[in-house]
Amino acid sequence: MKTKTKETKPKTKNSEKAKRLLIDLVLIVIACFVGSFSTVSIMIPNGLTSGGVTGVVRILQHYVDINFSIMYYAGSLIILILCAILLGIREARKILLLSVVYPATLFVWEMLDISLIEGKDVILAVIYCGVFSGICNGIVQSRGYSFGGSDTVAKIIKEKLMPHVPLSKVMLGVDAAVIIASAIVYGRNIAMYALVTSVLTSKVIDFYMYGVSPKLVRMSIISAEPDIIMQYVMNEIGRGVTIEKITGAYTNVERRKLAVLCSPRESVLIRNFIAEHDSKAMITLTAVDSVWGDGSGFKSLEG
Repeated sequence: MKTKTKETKPKTKNSEKAKRLLIDLVLIVIACFVGSFSTVSIMIPNGLTSGGVTGVVRILQHYVDINFSIMYYAGSLIILILCAILLGIREARKILLLSVVYPATLFVWEMLDISLIEGKDVILAVIYCGVFSGICNGIVQSRGYSFGGSDTVAKIIKEKLMPHVPLSKVMLGVDAAVIIASAIVYGRNIAMYALVTSVLTSKVIDFYMYGVSPKLVRMSIISAEPDIIMQYVMNEIGRGVTIEKITGAYTNVERRKLAVLCSPRESVLIRNFIAEHDSKAMITLTAVDSVWGDGSGFKSLEG
């Protein structure tokens, strides 16, 4: 019986991993179809644009008569190659799936040539773009994947040019640059619509992933790799970390517990990072109603 148990454990673990990968693949394909529908069947027919790679391709479309999906594919491959060279194969693997599947779904919708909104209605287009894009990104982020767009470009810029600037600020700068460029090419109104779409997308992502959740959460982390996690949270996320020494009653081993106040979205990034470096770590997440003090995202004590 002991031999049988030892043989079945690896098989069970492998089957669970295969099942998870299959579920991931199905959900990612669905997310890509939803997101690409938003771009091809809503955004482009209504003359709108966006940030990230989509915004860059829309700007290029103004000067070059090439299908959106083809140019997006080219842009994704360029970012994938740069990521592999400058950040390493490990980072490139995170964006490989989306770099292939998403442009393919763009091509499918271009072939079907479907427009959701009759005629041109920019306000409706902005709303639906934000909702569909938010659902797409919510699914992708909840499964721990990345599109390899402005976030990857921001990682490259941070790694090579701005190591001391938080990743969130670099990403904001990248998207802002694309939207400003869009204003020059398509006009200020279109750029403002792109900004509204980005904000709406962000809100839908938060709602999809967390429901009606608090703006801040408290993460308590017990890990065998506290220093690596601490550096990631402070340098990449831009949040402070509190350290507390604890002792396990069962093992009698002294460890350091990390406490982080962050947004729900940042907690997912931290969780994914911890999963890569210490899969046996323990994380607890507590909703925080209000925080007053000197810090990013906190309310001032003076009201």
